[in-house]
Amino acid sequence: MDVANNLQTIQKNIAHACQACQRKKEDITIIAVTKYVTIERTEETLQAGITDLGENRLEGFLEKYNHFHDRANWHFIGTLQSRKVKDVINHIDVLHSLDRISLAKEIEKRANKQIDCFIQVNVSGEESKHGVRPEALFTFIEKLKTYSKIRVIGLMTMAPHIKDEARLRSIFRHLATLRNDIHMQNLIHAPCNFLSMGMSNDYTIAVEEGATHLRVGTNLVG
Repeated sequence: MDVANNLQTIQKNIAHACQACQRKKEDITIIAVTKYVTIERTEETLQAGITDLGENRLEGFLEKYNHFHDRANWHFIGTLQSRKVKDVINHIDVLHSLDRISLAKEIEKRANKQIDCFIQVNVSGEESKHGVRPEALFTFIEKLKTYSKIRVIGLMTMAPHIKDEARLRSIFRHLATLRNDIHMQNLIHAPCNFLSMGMSNDYTIAVEEGATHLRVGTNLVG
């Protein structure tokens, strides 16, 4: 199936989810996760009207960035090793995986501008996942106020790939509560307006629980 048809289906599902929770579909940003697809498939994605692209590996990102450059908003959604910050940070619009002070230090040193960042939070508690522990989140954000190149625009999490809807809702709801608590503090360096959560298998649930940025790969681009 082509990307345009896939996108139409996804947009319809998002509209239904928004209707169910009384949200506006215009408040949802779809990020096409293009990390496993070709330049040609990425071109098809842009032609379909998606301008937010997500990559998680340096090599794949640089290949697509060099090809498409300013035709897209670039989201780095994977774990970013400190030694690779210099190759990535001044080419992206948003980082979805800020999770440690050592990474913040490297961004501060290498970035030419203030970078919009989501803090990755390990809400599920899985050892295989990266992210700040929920109980350590507020201390982490407090430390970030000394880093002028970092602006915390929201929180991100990766839910487990499961069919347990109640468990998924619990994870997304927990992240939304954390975001609300931070947002209410009116921190200049951490306005924390957004929630990056929900992927191909659970994006409608994520929308119903407050997601603003969806990272969709398989269902959109294959």
